[in-house]
Amino acid sequence: MLLDHAPRRVDTIEVESAVHPRTVVLGSVYAGVDALANRHANRSRLLRGSASYYAGGLRAVASWRAATFHVTVDGEKHTHRGYTVVAANSAYYGSGRMIAPGARLDDGLLDVVMIPEAPRRLFFAMMNELKTGAHVARPEVRVLRGREITVEADRAVPYGADGEVDAVLPVTARVLPGALAVLS
Repeated sequence: MLLDHAPRRVDTIEVESAVHPRTVVLGSVYAGVDALANRHANRSRLLRGSASYYAGGLRAVASWRAATFHVTVDGEKHTHRGYTVVAANSAYYGSGRMIAPGARLDDGLLDVVMIPEAPRRLFFAMMNELKTGAHVARPEVRVLRGREITVEADRAVPYGADGEVDAVLPVTARVLPGALAVLS
């Protein structure tokens, strides 16, 4: 690859919050139950790998109360009551789940996926659909696209970014078009 391929430019995400003035990630910024699940998985002492994410997810869903999110996409405000908001540069996150099937690393946009408050059985069905990305076809799930996304909530809600940032909203995610050269 080093000899025969030319670098390809891909987008990154600049993440800003009060706790983290500027962090750059490649994949996604997520707020809500999935951030809580990631926190549980990262702090697990007994389980590792995908088992820690599965157990962390169950623990997070069992204790989660829906939040009212205030999501601003390129200046347009949206109110969302639910489980999670994800600003995705990549289709995949969290152990290979397809959160945003339409997301592309090189289109200069973030796909914003909002999963609503729902009975737990429906929420678990949607989580199962993350294997294929089928959840975005549900009428309850909203997908928006934009260059700059700010997420706030009516209470202290955790957010994360590519599994590394563990903080509380508000957060702003801004796409940096073509900021990284990769060999593929």
